[in-house]
Amino acid sequence: MKPSYSLFSSKVLFTPLLLLLSFSLYSVSTNAADSEMDVNNIIAKANSVSYYNADDGKAQARMIIVDAQGNKQMRQFTILRKDQKELGDQNMLVIFSRPTDVEGTVFSVNKKINDDDDRWLYLPALDLVKRISAGDKRTSFVGSHFLYEDVSGRNPKEDTFTLVKTTDKYYVIKAIPNDPHSVEFAHYEIKIDKTTFLPVEVNYYNSNNENTRRMEVLKTKLIDGFTTVLHSKITQLSDGSYTEMQFRKIEYNLGFPDSIFSERSLRNPPKAWLQ
Repeated sequence: MKPSYSLFSSKVLFTPLLLLLSFSLYSVSTNAADSEMDVNNIIAKANSVSYYNADDGKAQARMIIVDAQGNKQMRQFTILRKDQKELGDQNMLVIFSRPTDVEGTVFSVNKKINDDDDRWLYLPALDLVKRISAGDKRTSFVGSHFLYEDVSGRNPKEDTFTLVKTTDKYYVIKAIPNDPHSVEFAHYEIKIDKTTFLPVEVNYYNSNNENTRRMEVLKTKLIDGFTTVLHSKITQLSDGSYTEMQFRKIEYNLGFPDSIFSERSLRNPPKAWLQ
């Protein structure tokens, strides 16, 4: 069993939530006066907390999507996740159950540390399996403010990280994309809790240094020894629209077989594991 860090951040959702991935493969610079911990280690721990709790995990999730006029939509789904290796390759299934127009939609991710992730979307109304290309990973996930890349995580090789400052409670880290033409932001800043190493806020900035997008963790709970995100939010700051993500019925170390993450599960989700 792996060390007790956390689950789906938004997870999940980085967020991040969801966008915090770290191995020893990226370029790092540090210029903070208070460097009690190397940025390399901070990002690695945050990545483990955000994406690699236990050997596998399951959660029921609800998305509430609110547009600039205050109109609301809801999405409900179950997330199944299995690690092939700590801080390494990973499998994920997201199976939608509500509302009826997205019921049966399945999103599958085979995360690859040394290559592009494989992302697939099954659309039951068309009986179509669609591959999400690398160029589409920063587009909206089922109409929400979460992006495909938010759900499965951003490869650390795509950014350069700098420890900006350390406060009593947080590490603040700046990330600059190595290929600025591949993303819609110029840089983002991550606020990481010093006690849990959970990323609690991520702010995205454009080339004019304007804060355009924000991810926030609103509620956590200790479940089976893991600091777990129960409620997170992503806001489009230009118009105030946002998506909230809420998690419940969270379980760890269920012993998922590799077979439930096969291509077959796109059209035939593993019902025995969705109860």
